[in-house]
Amino acid sequence: MRFDIITIFPHIFDSYINESLVKRAREKKVISINVHNLRDYSKGRHQKVDDKPFGGGPGMVLQVEPITRAVQKIKAKNKKTRVVLFSTRGKTFEQKTARRLSKYDQIIMICGRYEGVDERVAEHIADEEISMGEYVLSGGELPALVLLEATARFLPGFLGKQESLEDIKGYYPTYTRPPETVIKGKKRRVPEVLTSGNHALITAWRHRLGKRK
Repeated sequence: MRFDIITIFPHIFDSYINESLVKRAREKKVISINVHNLRDYSKGRHQKVDDKPFGGGPGMVLQVEPITRAVQKIKAKNKKTRVVLFSTRGKTFEQKTARRLSKYDQIIMICGRYEGVDERVAEHIADEEISMGEYVLSGGELPALVLLEATARFLPGFLGKQESLEDIKGYYPTYTRPPETVIKGKKRRVPEVLTSGNHALITAWRHRLGKRK
């Protein structure tokens, strides 16, 4: 699966995509990640990609034309592609959203900055707008990383074991050694059922406490 990220801060992604599961998935060619500097798609000598909003107001707005050129250039031919714009007005990102997006061959993510993105991007270029929640971030770069990993987890080969996927095993509490420790002056033990060796009881306990989405 191919992920393409359009941003004015491409180096934000350097560390994250070269570590842990994401790095391994790239090496195994489960996913490919391409980070595109929006300024490369500006026609001006100064690589200008923003301008003042019509009607006045503070801040600058990312222009529609560089984004249009970027998406046209990046969009793969004969592939099932989805173009996502991160926006506070978008639909809230959920596990079911990630599962749905994992069915595409290519996801193009547009990361806004400053006072936002020219509305014509949402109206005519993006296939959907996504919000990460009821809060505001300075740009779409962190949402892009969240969407990337949450979606990639559904792809065979991304996780070491597919049964590690929470959709399969559930969201139950987990513990590890030591079985007993002192926290805030009191002994805190692992639930007895987990050290019983009775796998039927352990499974029932996990099903009872596990939260499935």
